Amino acid sequence: MEGKEQKPKAGMHNIDMSFIEMTLDVMKYVIHRLTHTESHIGSPKKEEELRKLVGETITKEGVGGEYAFSLFKDILVPASVQIDHPRHLAFVPAAPTRASIMFDLVTAASSIHGSYWMEGAGGIFCEMEAMRWLVSITGMPEGAFGVFTSGGTAANLSALVAARDSWRNKVSDRKHMKGLMIASSGAHSSIQSMAQVMDVDLILVPNEDSCSAKELQDCISGLSKEETIRLCAIIATAGTTNAGIIDDLIGIATICKELNIWYHIDAAYGGGALVSQKARGLLSGIEKADSITIDPHKWFFAPYDCGAVLYRDMELAKNAHAQMGSYLEIFKDEGAQGFNPSEYQIQLTRRLRGMPLWFSLAMHGTDSYERAVDRGLELAKIAAALITDKNHVEMVRPVGLSCVLYRRIGWEPEDYTEWTYQNHKKGYALVTPTKWTDNRGSEMVARFCFINPDTTTEDIAGILESMR
Repeated sequence: MEGKEQKPKAGMHNIDMSFIEMTLDVMKYVIHRLTHTESHIGSPKKEEELRKLVGETITKEGVGGEYAFSLFKDILVPASVQIDHPRHLAFVPAAPTRASIMFDLVTAASSIHGSYWMEGAGGIFCEMEAMRWLVSITGMPEGAFGVFTSGGTAANLSALVAARDSWRNKVSDRKHMKGLMIASSGAHSSIQSMAQVMDVDLILVPNEDSCSAKELQDCISGLSKEETIRLCAIIATAGTTNAGIIDDLIGIATICKELNIWYHIDAAYGGGALVSQKARGLLSGIEKADSITIDPHKWFFAPYDCGAVLYRDMELAKNAHAQMGSYLEIFKDEGAQGFNPSEYQIQLTRRLRGMPLWFSLAMHGTDSYERAVDRGLELAKIAAALITDKNHVEMVRPVGLSCVLYRRIGWEPEDYTEWTYQNHKKGYALVTPTKWTDNRGSEMVARFCFINPDTTTEDIAGILESMR
């Protein structure tokens, strides 16, 4: 009848018995995933093979939640690497606490928009609590603060955009001048990528080991007058991905202060050492930075993806990142006042990536984090001792944080690659090779990176034995 409200058909926004059953299935999976240690690490299959096994999933009528979920559990999960497996020692792995994983579910289910205080005050408050702790362990001065991002790449880009904006605003004729940045060749790959995105020139100090103040000064002294004017940021690394190497943070800070140049420190990996009384001294000078990148999804045991950018002067970051739009004017109203994370980094729309970290910190306390980081440092020393004790492997360089570079005596590059895939295919371990360059040249070597406190001495010994 005309004018009578029609009852909506059952659909994807309705709650019915099938949805309730699906919810129970999902929770069973999550509980099993959080309470069982799997023996196989998982390994990828070719896309053609997965397509053949899975078949068509996106159809007009839908294949149903139960069927789609069974495909995921039985076929797609085994074809994915468990990033928190204790024998995943490649790249910089992750080992999120079970508390943070659980709260990641809560974060998603709560549907809080994390850009502006007006919409997300409660969730943003949680992030601010976690951020206050992060800032406190760096030793940055009062007034320093930061925001959570989608990872180290977004954090680095946010910081360097703020650096260039600050540099341009100091002198009016720099508004359209192309910027120049300096980093060491051991800097994370995202630095080179961000230079391309920003269309700035990047000079790399040719040293994969710790970049010293003298090497940086020699590089700056070699710049032309025009290049010196264009220098807008200097980037140091506190824990290189390849070997855990830390640049001369104090010496580089002195140069930046003398030249009045923005000092950015990429501590995406190495920042975790700040919670360790045994290792925090290695990062002395980090408090002098204008901006710092830290990845909580690495050594602060948060789920993917969670990065963070910290600023000495938040107003400089806001000047660079605050967005304008008629639809955003309401957020400037007195009734909406509060901390707006979107104004300090490149993303407007953002999820509350810092909430799982906050919950885990609140649940376990910061002492637990120190013990977990110390375990990673200890595992690296254990691995070095085991390598030194064996006759078929040897250390390439001293341990850097929780990174261990070692060589299998007599192996060629293809031997490392074959060994990596053999262990991965068996579902036993993922340990990938890397290249190390020093004054003797470049060579392929094996590499451990210890993050997961559940890794055992037996795990390390077994991996080393697999190289015989």
